[in-house]
Amino acid sequence: MGTRCKLCKNSFYHLRKIAKLRPTLTLSDAEKLVHAFVSSRLDYCNALLIGIPNKSIQKLQYIQNSAARILMRVRKYDHITPILKALHWLPVELRIEFKVSVLTHQCVHGTAPPYLKELLTTHTSLRTTRSSNSYLLKPPRTKLRTMGDRAFCSAAPSLWNALPDHMRAPQSVEAFKKGLQTHLFKRAFA
Repeated sequence: MGTRCKLCKNSFYHLRKIAKLRPTLTLSDAEKLVHAFVSSRLDYCNALLIGIPNKSIQKLQYIQNSAARILMRVRKYDHITPILKALHWLPVELRIEFKVSVLTHQCVHGTAPPYLKELLTTHTSLRTTRSSNSYLLKPPRTKLRTMGDRAFCSAAPSLWNALPDHMRAPQSVEAFKKGLQTHLFKRAFA
């Protein structure tokens, strides 16, 4: 809790400084500042935030919304969805899903560290079916819905299995990131 409050304070401190400079900056320069001082803080270790309560995510989303408003020079009460869509920014919750899905892709296709790979088990069927080559993961049984499902070994299989078949197939990390970004962008703004 304390870390998130400190993150909010630091982010808003930098946003106030950027807002004062914004009239003299071009959009690309202002965007570089926002990415350097705000977005990097939101993305740092955000895979650990999977499954946190919506109240906590809303605080982080408020930071991102404020940064988007400063960049695009819009009023406080203007609707934020078209602004985020114009900037090609995913909402915070989907940014967290993006990070976990990329880590899962690296685990499934062999580029992740061994300590992460051993947390995930592939789904194996006794019979040959169409889904036998679909790279599904077996979710572990958890006792606690709130805390147990937040662990990487539980959250990663549920996110991975929810992806379309063509996204789970072997491909480079860059191609997967691009496809996943498009998939999540459509889900957020469709």
